[in-house]
Amino acid sequence: MSRTLQLAEHLISRPSVTPEDGGCQQILGERLAPLGFTLETIESGPTNFRVTNLWAKRIAATKSSGEQAKTLVFAGHTDVVPTGPIDQWTSHPFTPTHRDGKLYGRGACDMKTSIAAFVVAIEEFLKAVPEPGVSLALLITSDEEGPGVDGTVAVCNTLAARGEVIDYCIVGEPTAVERCGDMIKNGRRGTMSGKLTIKGVQGHIAYPHLAKNPVHAFAPALAELVAINTAGGWDAGNASFQPTSWQVSNFHSGTGAGNVIPGAAVIDFNFRFSTESTVESLQQRVHAVLDSHALDYTLAWTIGGLPFLTQPGDLVEAVRAAIADETGIATELSTSGGTSDARFIAKICKQVIEVGPVNASIHKIDEHIDVASIETLKNIYRRTLERLEKSLS
Repeated sequence: MSRTLQLAEHLISRPSVTPEDGGCQQILGERLAPLGFTLETIESGPTNFRVTNLWAKRIAATKSSGEQAKTLVFAGHTDVVPTGPIDQWTSHPFTPTHRDGKLYGRGACDMKTSIAAFVVAIEEFLKAVPEPGVSLALLITSDEEGPGVDGTVAVCNTLAARGEVIDYCIVGEPTAVERCGDMIKNGRRGTMSGKLTIKGVQGHIAYPHLAKNPVHAFAPALAELVAINTAGGWDAGNASFQPTSWQVSNFHSGTGAGNVIPGAAVIDFNFRFSTESTVESLQQRVHAVLDSHALDYTLAWTIGGLPFLTQPGDLVEAVRAAIADETGIATELSTSGGTSDARFIAKICKQVIEVGPVNASIHKIDEHIDVASIETLKNIYRRTLERLEKSLS
């Protein structure tokens, strides 16, 4: 059994449903401290939802020119989503189990194996290069699968307040489609949600002239918003981003009775938007549609994250080369999919990418990862370190 697999199993065996860490960060700290990392626990959140974050850093020596060494951060999360019905799992979700060349367990793919690969890659790199020219750090949170307000964002705010600089960051989210290394994320779309309340007048369904049906009132505006979305009218996207998409996620109205016209309708919707649109432009267009139909409404907006893009540079090229050397794959750069904590890190770091295992089983019953890909992932991380060290020396 490889050291990476051993560490992955150790982490998977610790129940850590968000926001719990389950002792995972202590395990990581015990591996990192002997390597010269300074360990710092950054706590955040209310007492009943306390989040622990690990910031571990190993500072390289200042160059003879007086220039500070650049810093590469590996970022990830030890918390996992709830297991769902345990009796539907073939084996217990927190008992690492092997079947048919796969490792099963909650967090096997998302993303305890990536964290194990971070640590072992660093151990191997430092064994070969005891005094590298690059500073190394790990940012590990237990609030990625939860609200995401006391985890990575809290650490980034702390680092920014202290003036600590991050030059490069690799987030270990599962990004591969069919084989480890076939896709990396060099950006993400923005996400913005709206909670729209259409006001009507409740009444008896047999006397519609004495009421005002909010569902009927909203229907023309909904049709217009859907038409904009269907026609790709929010924006056309660009070479790096898909066109902006608007989707309704929930529609609630009525009392449950079959003879009552509802007094209100509440609609939840979400934008996933490219860099061709802004928060302001999208909000203005939605309000313009609603206002054009003379609706009586309130609309509360929540901005979950802005779009970001890491252009090809030192980090992208190092990872591309590492993947090619290890797997022979010419990796695809992509900004598809949902959001990740990279959106917070991108605010304080210009070069952020995500690279991790195949994402097909994440959040599912019987989550798993191909055992053979675990060493591949670790080697990609180690080769990336080697490439950066060479390019920066």
